[in-house]
Amino acid sequence: MEIKVLGSGCAKCKHLLQMVEYSVKELNLDAKVIYVTDMISISLSGIMNTPGLIVNGKIVSTGRVPRLEEIKELLIKAE
Repeated sequence: MEIKVLGSGCAKCKHLLQMVEYSVKELNLDAKVIYVTDMISISLSGIMNTPGLIVNGKIVSTGRVPRLEEIKELLIKAE
């Protein structure tokens, strides 16, 4: 599984990254978590508002930090 957290480096973006990493460990997932901060890459991905979350190439969240349980549900569905 490939998970991308896209953000400008703001506090919300870093918080989402931490929550995703925590969820991956807690769910014992075989996943690669990538933090993308390059604004050109972010805009090319289709994310217009950060933070953004992409799982296996699919945008699953944009412009907000989902609750921890929601992140876990998104990751389980994508597995």
